Amino acid sequence: MAAAGALRGLVRGGGGRRRASAVVILPSPLRAALGLPVCRLKSSVSFLTRPDRPNLAYHKLKGRNPGVIFLPGLNSNMNGQKATALEDFCSSLGHAFIRFDYTGCGSSDGKFEECTIGKWRKDVLSILDELTDGPQILVGSSLGGWLMLHAAIARPDKVAALVGVAVAADHLVTTFKKLPIEAQKEIEEKGEWKFPTKHNEEGYYSLTYDFIREAENHCVLNSPIPITCPIRLIHGMKDGDVPWQISMQVADRVLSKDVDVILRKIGQHRMSEKEDTKLLVNTVDDLIDKLATLI
Repeated sequence: MAAAGALRGLVRGGGGRRRASAVVILPSPLRAALGLPVCRLKSSVSFLTRPDRPNLAYHKLKGRNPGVIFLPGLNSNMNGQKATALEDFCSSLGHAFIRFDYTGCGSSDGKFEECTIGKWRKDVLSILDELTDGPQILVGSSLGGWLMLHAAIARPDKVAALVGVAVAADHLVTTFKKLPIEAQKEIEEKGEWKFPTKHNEEGYYSLTYDFIREAENHCVLNSPIPITCPIRLIHGMKDGDVPWQISMQVADRVLSKDVDVILRKIGQHRMSEKEDTKLLVNTVDDLIDKLATLI
Protein backbone atom coordinates (compact mmCIF):
# COMPACT_ATOMS: atom_id res chain seq x y z
CA MET A 1 0.00 0.00 0.00
CA ALA A 2 2.94 2.33 0.65
CA ALA A 3 4.08 1.87 -2.93
CA ALA A 4 0.62 2.57 -4.26
CA GLY A 5 0.46 5.72 -2.17
CA ALA A 6 3.79 6.91 -3.52
CA LEU A 7 2.60 6.40 -7.08
CA ARG A 8 -0.64 8.23 -6.40
CA GLY A 9 1.48 11.13 -5.21
CA LEU A 10 3.52 10.95 -8.38
CA VAL A 11 0.50 11.10 -10.68
CA ARG A 12 -1.21 13.62 -8.47
CA GLY A 13 -4.77 14.71 -8.85
CA GLY A 14 -7.83 12.80 -7.98
CA GLY A 15 -10.01 12.57 -11.07
CA GLY A 16 -10.66 8.96 -11.96
CA ARG A 17 -10.99 9.81 -15.66
CA ARG A 18 -7.40 8.94 -16.48
CA ARG A 19 -5.80 7.85 -13.26
CA ALA A 20 -7.80 4.78 -12.36
CA SER A 21 -5.14 2.49 -13.82
CA ALA A 22 -2.12 4.69 -13.17
CA VAL A 23 -1.36 3.22 -9.76
CA VAL A 24 -1.09 -0.25 -11.23
CA ILE A 25 0.94 0.25 -14.37
CA LEU A 26 3.83 2.63 -13.74
CA PRO A 27 6.97 0.50 -14.26
CA SER A 28 10.75 0.97 -14.51
CA PRO A 29 12.29 4.46 -14.31
CA LEU A 30 9.44 5.83 -12.23
CA ARG A 31 9.48 2.77 -10.01
CA ALA A 32 13.28 2.92 -9.80
CA ALA A 33 13.10 6.60 -8.89
CA LEU A 34 10.79 5.64 -6.03
CA GLY A 35 12.99 2.77 -4.90
CA LEU A 36 10.51 0.13 -6.08
CA PRO A 37 11.28 -3.14 -7.91
CA VAL A 38 11.79 -2.72 -11.64
CA CYS A 39 10.36 -5.05 -14.26
CA ARG A 40 10.51 -3.52 -17.72
CA LEU A 41 9.42 -5.27 -20.88
CA LYS A 42 11.83 -4.62 -23.73
CA SER A 43 10.16 -3.12 -26.76
CA SER A 44 11.64 -3.61 -30.20
CA VAL A 45 13.15 -0.74 -32.14
CA SER A 46 11.31 0.41 -35.25
CA PHE A 47 12.80 2.40 -38.12
CA LEU A 48 11.38 5.29 -40.08
CA THR A 49 12.69 4.83 -43.59
CA ARG A 50 13.27 7.95 -45.66
CA PRO A 51 14.26 7.84 -49.33
CA ASP A 52 16.57 10.84 -49.13
CA ARG A 53 17.84 10.63 -45.55
CA PRO A 54 19.19 8.05 -43.05
CA ASN A 55 16.68 5.83 -41.29
CA LEU A 56 15.58 6.93 -37.83
CA ALA A 57 15.25 4.49 -34.92
CA TYR A 58 12.22 5.00 -32.69
CA HIS A 59 9.86 3.45 -30.16
CA LYS A 60 6.19 4.30 -30.58
CA LEU A 61 3.42 3.75 -28.08
CA LYS A 62 -0.07 3.95 -29.56
CA GLY A 63 -2.71 5.84 -27.65
CA ARG A 64 -4.94 8.86 -27.61
CA ASN A 65 -4.02 12.50 -28.09
CA PRO A 66 -2.40 14.68 -27.15
CA GLY A 67 0.61 12.51 -27.86
CA VAL A 68 4.01 13.11 -26.29
CA ILE A 69 7.34 13.10 -28.16
CA PHE A 70 10.71 13.14 -26.38
CA LEU A 71 13.69 14.90 -28.01
CA PRO A 72 17.04 13.89 -26.48
CA GLY A 73 20.10 16.06 -25.98
CA LEU A 74 23.44 16.30 -27.77
CA ASN A 75 25.12 12.92 -28.31
CA SER A 76 22.36 11.30 -26.28
CA ASN A 77 19.76 8.72 -27.27
CA MET A 78 16.18 7.67 -26.69
CA ASN A 79 16.97 5.26 -23.84
CA GLY A 80 17.63 7.81 -21.12
CA GLN A 81 15.73 7.94 -17.86
CA LYS A 82 13.56 10.93 -18.76
CA ALA A 83 12.45 9.35 -22.04
CA THR A 84 11.56 5.97 -20.57
CA ALA A 85 9.89 7.50 -17.50
CA LEU A 86 7.63 9.53 -19.77
CA GLU A 87 6.89 6.47 -21.89
CA ASP A 88 5.82 4.54 -18.80
CA PHE A 89 3.66 7.42 -17.66
CA CYS A 90 1.95 7.82 -21.04
CA SER A 91 1.37 4.08 -21.12
CA SER A 92 -0.38 4.28 -17.76
CA LEU A 93 -2.71 6.98 -19.10
CA GLY A 94 -3.30 5.46 -22.52
CA HIS A 95 -1.71 8.38 -24.37
CA ALA A 96 0.47 8.11 -27.47
CA PHE A 97 4.23 8.48 -26.99
CA ILE A 98 7.32 8.47 -29.22
CA ARG A 99 11.02 8.52 -28.38
CA PHE A 100 13.64 8.40 -31.11
CA ASP A 101 17.30 8.85 -32.04
CA TYR A 102 18.58 11.63 -34.27
CA THR A 103 20.61 10.81 -37.37
CA GLY A 104 24.06 9.60 -36.35
CA CYS A 105 23.00 8.94 -32.75
CA GLY A 106 21.95 5.82 -30.87
CA SER A 107 20.43 3.20 -33.17
CA SER A 108 19.69 5.52 -36.09
CA ASP A 109 21.64 5.41 -39.33
CA GLY A 110 24.13 8.07 -40.39
CA LYS A 111 27.39 9.47 -39.05
CA PHE A 112 27.45 11.88 -36.13
CA GLU A 113 30.34 13.87 -37.57
CA GLU A 114 28.29 14.62 -40.70
CA CYS A 115 25.28 15.93 -38.77
CA THR A 116 24.09 19.50 -38.32
CA ILE A 117 21.37 21.29 -36.37
CA GLY A 118 19.51 21.63 -39.66
CA LYS A 119 19.60 17.87 -40.30
CA TRP A 120 18.41 17.08 -36.79
CA ARG A 121 15.65 19.66 -37.18
CA LYS A 122 14.49 17.73 -40.25
CA ASP A 123 14.61 14.51 -38.20
CA VAL A 124 12.15 15.98 -35.71
CA LEU A 125 9.86 17.14 -38.49
CA SER A 126 10.01 13.68 -40.10
CA ILE A 127 8.86 12.11 -36.83
CA LEU A 128 6.05 14.63 -36.52
CA ASP A 129 4.92 14.33 -40.13
CA GLU A 130 5.22 10.59 -40.63
CA LEU A 131 4.46 9.03 -37.26
CA THR A 132 1.86 11.25 -35.59
CA ASP A 133 -1.69 12.44 -36.08
CA GLY A 134 -3.26 15.21 -34.09
CA PRO A 135 -1.81 17.49 -31.41
CA GLN A 136 1.51 16.65 -29.79
CA ILE A 137 3.41 17.77 -26.69
CA LEU A 138 7.14 18.01 -27.39
CA VAL A 139 9.51 17.41 -24.48
CA GLY A 140 13.02 18.60 -25.35
CA SER A 141 16.09 17.98 -23.22
CA SER A 142 19.07 20.34 -23.63
CA LEU A 143 19.78 20.48 -27.38
CA GLY A 144 16.41 18.77 -27.84
CA GLY A 145 14.88 21.89 -26.31
CA TRP A 146 16.45 24.00 -29.04
CA LEU A 147 15.09 21.64 -31.69
CA MET A 148 11.59 21.59 -30.17
CA LEU A 149 11.42 25.36 -30.64
CA HIS A 150 12.18 24.95 -34.33
CA ALA A 151 9.58 22.19 -34.65
CA ALA A 152 6.94 24.37 -32.99
CA ILE A 153 7.73 27.21 -35.40
CA ALA A 154 7.57 24.89 -38.42
CA ARG A 155 4.48 22.89 -37.37
CA PRO A 156 2.23 25.16 -35.28
CA ASP A 157 -0.80 23.09 -36.27
CA LYS A 158 0.64 19.91 -34.74
CA VAL A 159 2.71 21.13 -31.78
CA ALA A 160 0.18 21.83 -29.03
CA ALA A 161 2.59 22.44 -26.13
CA LEU A 162 6.29 22.41 -25.23
CA VAL A 163 8.21 21.21 -22.17
CA GLY A 164 11.88 22.13 -22.06
CA VAL A 165 14.39 20.57 -19.68
CA ALA A 166 17.61 22.63 -19.51
CA VAL A 167 16.84 24.16 -22.90
CA ALA A 168 20.10 24.80 -24.78
CA ALA A 169 18.79 27.28 -27.37
CA ASP A 170 21.73 28.77 -29.33
CA HIS A 171 24.07 27.49 -26.61
CA LEU A 172 26.74 25.90 -28.82
CA VAL A 173 27.00 29.00 -30.98
CA THR A 174 27.00 31.36 -28.01
CA THR A 175 29.71 29.34 -26.24
CA PHE A 176 31.87 29.27 -29.36
CA LYS A 177 31.61 33.02 -29.84
CA LYS A 178 32.72 33.58 -26.24
CA LEU A 179 36.03 31.84 -26.94
CA PRO A 180 39.10 34.03 -27.48
CA ILE A 181 39.56 35.02 -31.13
CA GLU A 182 42.79 33.01 -31.25
CA ALA A 183 40.95 29.88 -30.09
CA GLN A 184 38.21 30.41 -32.66
CA LYS A 185 40.80 30.76 -35.43
CA GLU A 186 42.58 27.60 -34.29
CA ILE A 187 39.31 25.65 -34.37
CA GLU A 188 38.58 27.02 -37.85
CA GLU A 189 42.02 25.96 -39.09
CA LYS A 190 41.83 22.48 -37.55
CA GLY A 191 38.19 22.06 -38.52
CA GLU A 192 37.37 20.58 -35.11
CA TRP A 193 36.11 21.89 -31.79
CA LYS A 194 36.53 19.76 -28.70
CA PHE A 195 33.49 21.01 -26.81
CA PRO A 196 34.06 20.33 -23.07
CA THR A 197 31.64 17.99 -21.31
CA LYS A 198 31.50 15.95 -18.12
CA HIS A 199 29.25 13.38 -19.70
CA ASN A 200 31.73 11.08 -21.43
CA GLU A 201 35.15 9.58 -20.71
CA GLU A 202 36.98 11.80 -23.19
CA GLY A 203 35.79 14.94 -21.45
CA TYR A 204 34.65 16.55 -24.70
CA TYR A 205 32.36 16.19 -27.70
CA SER A 206 34.10 16.51 -31.03
CA LEU A 207 32.22 18.97 -33.24
CA THR A 208 33.29 20.15 -36.66
CA TYR A 209 33.80 23.82 -37.40
CA ASP A 210 31.24 23.42 -40.17
CA PHE A 211 28.74 22.25 -37.54
CA ILE A 212 29.11 25.53 -35.67
CA ARG A 213 28.88 27.63 -38.81
CA GLU A 214 25.70 25.84 -39.86
CA ALA A 215 24.24 26.11 -36.35
CA GLU A 216 24.43 29.91 -36.61
CA ASN A 217 21.61 29.70 -39.15
CA HIS A 218 19.31 28.23 -36.48
CA CYS A 219 19.77 30.66 -33.61
CA VAL A 220 16.44 31.82 -32.18
CA LEU A 221 17.22 34.19 -29.31
CA ASN A 222 18.12 37.22 -31.40
CA SER A 223 14.50 38.08 -32.24
CA PRO A 224 10.94 37.27 -31.13
CA ILE A 225 10.16 33.55 -31.38
CA PRO A 226 6.81 32.98 -33.17
CA ILE A 227 5.44 30.29 -30.85
CA THR A 228 2.06 30.79 -29.18
CA CYS A 229 1.31 27.40 -27.57
CA PRO A 230 1.68 26.68 -23.81
CA ILE A 231 5.33 26.34 -22.77
CA ARG A 232 6.89 24.96 -19.58
CA LEU A 233 10.64 25.40 -19.03
CA ILE A 234 12.36 23.40 -16.28
CA HIS A 235 15.97 24.22 -15.41
CA GLY A 236 18.39 23.37 -12.63
CA MET A 237 20.20 26.32 -11.05
CA LYS A 238 23.26 24.09 -10.49
CA ASP A 239 23.41 23.25 -14.20
CA GLY A 240 27.11 23.35 -15.06
CA ASP A 241 26.52 22.81 -18.78
CA VAL A 242 23.70 25.10 -19.87
CA PRO A 243 23.01 28.26 -17.80
CA TRP A 244 19.48 28.50 -16.43
CA GLN A 245 19.31 32.05 -17.73
CA ILE A 246 18.80 30.59 -21.23
CA SER A 247 15.37 29.34 -20.18
CA MET A 248 14.58 32.86 -19.01
CA GLN A 249 15.66 34.21 -22.40
CA VAL A 250 13.43 31.72 -24.21
CA ALA A 251 10.49 32.69 -21.99
CA ASP A 252 11.10 36.34 -22.78
CA ARG A 253 11.41 35.81 -26.53
CA VAL A 254 8.45 33.54 -27.30
CA LEU A 255 5.18 35.20 -28.23
CA SER A 256 3.15 32.80 -26.08
CA LYS A 257 1.60 34.31 -22.96
CA ASP A 258 1.18 30.89 -21.35
CA VAL A 259 4.77 30.33 -20.22
CA ASP A 260 6.06 29.04 -16.88
CA VAL A 261 9.73 28.80 -15.91
CA ILE A 262 10.41 26.30 -13.12
CA LEU A 263 13.84 26.59 -11.48
CA ARG A 264 15.23 23.77 -9.34
CA LYS A 265 17.66 25.27 -6.83
CA ILE A 266 19.87 22.18 -6.61
CA GLY A 267 19.03 20.76 -10.05
CA GLN A 268 21.88 19.53 -12.27
CA HIS A 269 21.96 19.55 -16.07
CA ARG A 270 20.47 16.11 -16.60
CA MET A 271 17.70 16.62 -14.03
CA SER A 272 17.74 12.91 -13.23
CA GLU A 273 17.06 12.88 -9.48
CA LYS A 274 13.84 11.33 -8.21
CA GLU A 275 12.21 14.70 -7.52
CA ASP A 276 13.28 15.95 -10.97
CA THR A 277 11.54 13.01 -12.61
CA LYS A 278 8.39 13.65 -10.58
CA LEU A 279 8.43 17.29 -11.62
CA LEU A 280 8.79 16.45 -15.31
CA VAL A 281 6.02 13.86 -15.23
CA ASN A 282 3.67 16.15 -13.32
CA THR A 283 4.38 19.01 -15.72
CA VAL A 284 3.47 16.85 -18.72
CA ASP A 285 0.43 15.52 -16.86
CA ASP A 286 -0.82 19.06 -16.21
CA LEU A 287 -0.44 19.96 -19.88
CA ILE A 288 -2.34 16.86 -20.95
CA ASP A 289 -5.18 17.93 -18.65
CA LYS A 290 -5.04 21.48 -20.00
CA LEU A 291 -5.08 20.40 -23.63
CA ALA A 292 -7.85 17.84 -23.04
CA THR A 293 -10.23 20.75 -22.49
CA LEU A 294 -9.19 22.35 -25.76
CA ILE A 295 -9.22 19.43 -28.24
